[in-house]
Amino acid sequence: MTDKKQLKREQIMQSALELFALKGFYSTSVPDIASSLKMSVGNLYNYFKSKDILAKEIIKYISAYLGKKIREVNEQNISTEEKTRKIIEVYFKTAMLKPEMIDYFLRIYLSTREVFNEGCEGMICVNEFVTEIMIYFEEGVKCGDLRDQDFFSAFGLFMGYLGGMVFLKGEKILPKELDEYVDDIAFNIYKALSK
Repeated sequence: MTDKKQLKREQIMQSALELFALKGFYSTSVPDIASSLKMSVGNLYNYFKSKDILAKEIIKYISAYLGKKIREVNEQNISTEEKTRKIIEVYFKTAMLKPEMIDYFLRIYLSTREVFNEGCEGMICVNEFVTEIMIYFEEGVKCGDLRDQDFFSAFGLFMGYLGGMVFLKGEKILPKELDEYVDDIAFNIYKALSK
């Protein structure tokens, strides 16, 4: 794929992300997305054959984005405790700078599962993100910092905490900015997962 075509695909995904966050998945039409980009519906279909395919590509794009950021943390020669803090920083920074990404994950991907049934079974469409979290856990267990436990219970604890805080911020319930909670949340998550 040419760089120009890839750039256009990313522009379409970003526009769709913003519209889905604003109007909801089902209330956003392909013509809405095309109009926001000043392109024809037919031209948009040259990039994505359907809104459902676009939705799946967006979640893969978000997973790759977050996976890359967490891989950078995993590759650092730092303690598991510090990695915990840095992963939380990555997630919260993304929620603050690119709120539509986290909003899409929490409100569209997790709550509109029927759209993601075919081709996104299990965690296929979020595998880059999940793989990096899995590596974080495996390395933490291997060096003796984290308890050896079922991946899904550890993953649920970690992501439930992060997703919950981002949700509370989005609902304007938190009195402070997300980054002001990093230390407390890192402490709580690490304490819950460590030996």
